[in-house]
Amino acid sequence: MPIRQLRIASATPEDVGSALATLRAEIGLPAMYPAEARAEAEAAARGDLKDFRQDRRDIGFVTIDPAGSKDLDQAVHVASSGHGYIVRYAVADTAAFVSPGGALDTEVHRRGVTYYGPDTRSLLYPSVLSEGAASLLPEEDRPVVLWTVSLDSSGEIGSVSVTRAVVRSRARLTYGEAQTALDSGTAPESLVHLADVGRLRQQRERDRGGVSLDVPEQEVVQRADGSFDLELRRTLPVESWNAQISLLTGIAAARLMREAGVGLLRTLPPAQEQDVRRLRRTAAALGIDWPDDVPYGEMLSTVESRRAAHAAFLTEATTLFRGAGYLAFGVPGPGGGARVGLPDDARHAAVGAEYAHVTAPLRRLADRYATEVCLAQSAGRDVPGWVLEALPHLPGTMGAATAREAAFERSCIDIVEAALLAPRVGRRFEAVVVDDGGEPRPDGLRRGEVMLRDPAVRARVQGTELPLGERIKVTLAEASVADRRVLFTAP
Repeated sequence: MPIRQLRIASATPEDVGSALATLRAEIGLPAMYPAEARAEAEAAARGDLKDFRQDRRDIGFVTIDPAGSKDLDQAVHVASSGHGYIVRYAVADTAAFVSPGGALDTEVHRRGVTYYGPDTRSLLYPSVLSEGAASLLPEEDRPVVLWTVSLDSSGEIGSVSVTRAVVRSRARLTYGEAQTALDSGTAPESLVHLADVGRLRQQRERDRGGVSLDVPEQEVVQRADGSFDLELRRTLPVESWNAQISLLTGIAAARLMREAGVGLLRTLPPAQEQDVRRLRRTAAALGIDWPDDVPYGEMLSTVESRRAAHAAFLTEATTLFRGAGYLAFGVPGPGGGARVGLPDDARHAAVGAEYAHVTAPLRRLADRYATEVCLAQSAGRDVPGWVLEALPHLPGTMGAATAREAAFERSCIDIVEAALLAPRVGRRFEAVVVDDGGEPRPDGLRRGEVMLRDPAVRARVQGTELPLGERIKVTLAEASVADRRVLFTAP
């Protein structure tokens, strides 16, 4: 399905802006930072944070992010070791700017994550930090937590160390720039090695039974005139390779925390057998060959999102992975209960390994705490008391924040979809059925979802026949910006 940008015609940007403002109020997104918290952030941004850190400004780090990003959490450098690779991953050191228990810390706990909307963002940390002093902007000295991971020639993890350092990123690359450099043969050696490691780690992921889904995303974009569009954005290869560096670091962090006997893991239960059987039926309905002896992880790695039926299959496959959460262990349970142990298998099913969030501290609260455990274990010292005190409460804090984030993101897209389609009620569109709704309801109707070819909209549909993965004609029955609702009907 081709990508095409469309400008909102009948609904003005003010209409969309009003609906988004109402949504933020309903969900309870935090707005301005309290004055005391802002003052703490501004004071921290002026501090000299180079003392007691390794000086690693000699390493040619670069950041690789979406175009326009300013909250740059990570910078990467990959080198050959002669018999494998050395991955160095510099991650923003948010703990260097936050006093535990202070006004800034309290507000960050209230937020939990950064919320990205099409018109504005609700930042986890004030912009003076998240887009300034703590962000790994190019040609600026920055305090970081430096991960150094050795890999053998097959991409398996060897040694892991983590320490505080100061670095200076050489360049801020977009995914497009990095991919172009790799494709044209002009990429620096470190970027070429990153691609090599990315491919190796993808193979190791498949060996572990892990899954990375290349599902086309609906993305809200704002044009120069203030109007909004929707695009289908498919990932470039370098995005997946770069993501493997983050996954690698999260797996290494989980290893350190298991050794320490205390920490915070990101968990996901295995796919339920009935869900796998349903996905097999979906593959059959879509004409996708899935041999009985092939595990779902291996199967999913062969599917191409560029093909309509495959895109529908991948969208359905996302339902295998439900129930993600955080597990704090080695500390008393909430309310001072018995110490929480770490199960023998606390894997993240999609990663295929034990895994921790440590690579996006500017956008996620949990990363700051998990990182401190790893720093302590790597240095052979005790975990700080302020970390141990907070750990039991973090799963609840992060669970509430991520649920709010998911609801906000979906509703934002609903608003923009409705604005795009409002002038076209009654018109017919070509669409692909991505969810057939299961069994018909008592009224004989199925209620599923379709993906439009033009514009790039995924929306609800109802009809008596919703053949999964097939192209059908649908009629737009309703498009309400205020109600955040779009509904199509099918024969």
